[in-house]
Amino acid sequence: MHYRRFAAIIAASMVLAGAASADGPRARDLGVPFAGKPGANNAITDVAGVEVGYVSLISGDGKLERGKGPVRTGVTAVLPRGKDSRTPVYAGWETSNAAGEMTGTVWLEERGYFDGPVMITNTHSVGVVRDAVVGWLADVKWPGAWFTPVVAETYDGMLNDINGFHVKPEHAMRAIQTAATGPVAEGNVGGGVGMQCFGFKGGTGTASRVVEMDGKSYTVGVLVQCNFGMRPWLRVAGAPVGEELAGKYLPETRGVKTAAANNNAVAPGDGSIIVVMATDAPMLPHQLKRLAKRAAAGMGRMGDAGSNGSGDIFVAFSTANPNVQSVGGTVISVETMPNDKLTVIFEAATQATEEAITNVLVAAETLTGANGYTVQRLPHAELRAILKKYGRLVAN
Repeated sequence: MHYRRFAAIIAASMVLAGAASADGPRARDLGVPFAGKPGANNAITDVAGVEVGYVSLISGDGKLERGKGPVRTGVTAVLPRGKDSRTPVYAGWETSNAAGEMTGTVWLEERGYFDGPVMITNTHSVGVVRDAVVGWLADVKWPGAWFTPVVAETYDGMLNDINGFHVKPEHAMRAIQTAATGPVAEGNVGGGVGMQCFGFKGGTGTASRVVEMDGKSYTVGVLVQCNFGMRPWLRVAGAPVGEELAGKYLPETRGVKTAAANNNAVAPGDGSIIVVMATDAPMLPHQLKRLAKRAAAGMGRMGDAGSNGSGDIFVAFSTANPNVQSVGGTVISVETMPNDKLTVIFEAATQATEEAITNVLVAAETLTGANGYTVQRLPHAELRAILKKYGRLVAN
């Protein structure tokens, strides 16, 4: 069983930081079948050197008061080579629907790599997180005179006081400082605290795949922040879970007698997903752009059709070629895989994306936020029953 425990509470307002996970099963533990071979932690950190850190902000309840709460948000940090590295990574990015934001992508596209971490938060906190990362890059003397960090978002305004701007620079810094290798938290953590997915509680999830090629082993790891999809679309391992649970466990109002209308409401299916892919396979930027596209295939396996208002944005990076330079330097030699060898890597990314999203739905806990708005978790017992009904349940 893949049980992990979440890290320290660092303030009375429930500011949580760390990368180790809360108690609870993952999708495989419930008998959900997946193709492919996972890494040791079945996480993005199975790619050597990758670190993940979170700050989760959870405080207040009841009626929404701008600037006061309730607060249901956070920050996620993914460091491709860890906190101690000052070396960029080759990368590529892609989108399947662009109703969202990922900063730094214009310069990433132009030069084929990025500096520092990938950060994820809520829609209205991208700016403060971006500025905090610039400060961190300057503090650690990352090579270069100016920076355009990669910061992405999904919308948590249904549960969170999103216009209260509760994410502060110190939260972004702490997410970076507490980032670690090993097991990774899932569910209501980091930037995923206030998210919903296919009408159930959403959040953060991860998975990995190990593939063999020409006698060598390579790893592909995925981390997702899920806030997308309509209930009827949801499929798990091919079973029509959304159709079976179409009228059950829907979002509702709890604990507020006369809850005000939520002016932060969005259309069904809108909300977005950010997918971060890591691999140790030697790939150049144009190949990594191709890899990033495979996130959409993983989403499609979950039944997603891509709503008009969803920001589905993906970034992929390779930790190979440690001699990539931010500025200056001399002519360097790099390795890359032949294009006709990439199919197995593409398949691994698709598989890991599907499992990471499913892990979100399994790990996320029911959460009540602004104006008593409550999003319920995907019920484990009923998920297993549906999988069994359609011949998809496997032994634990």
